[in-house]
Amino acid sequence: DVQLQASGGGLVRPGGSLRLSCATSGFTGRDYTFGWFRQAPGKEREGVSFLRYGDSNTVNADSVKGRFTISRDRAKNTVYLQMNGLQPEDTAVYFCAAVRRRLIISSLWNIVSYDYWGQGTLVTVSS
Repeated sequence: DVQLQASGGGLVRPGGSLRLSCATSGFTGRDYTFGWFRQAPGKEREGVSFLRYGDSNTVNADSVKGRFTISRDRAKNTVYLQMNGLQPEDTAVYFCAAVRRRLIISSLWNIVSYDYWGQGTLVTVSS
């Protein structure tokens, strides 16, 4: 059974850092894609960072390039989102998502491309 569990959110001051974790289970093989999405109050869910497990290709939204990094630890079956230089506009509930195939770039951003979702973890950036 596939499961995702996100954690690591919290309150941080502008300019600070957080690392989100997405513990995964039930994934076998190499052709799957993980993504981090976020949803701010009153806004639609948006894609942030993506990782294709088979070729280790990563893609980031323009709004987080140079600040956020998605990575994986195969031994721990965990996908991370390292967030540096956090700003108030990064405040949102963050979700990890996964699908058992290697998505093409244009499909990464579409929430319906993903079959599995973890519960959200709240990130609040405020002074």
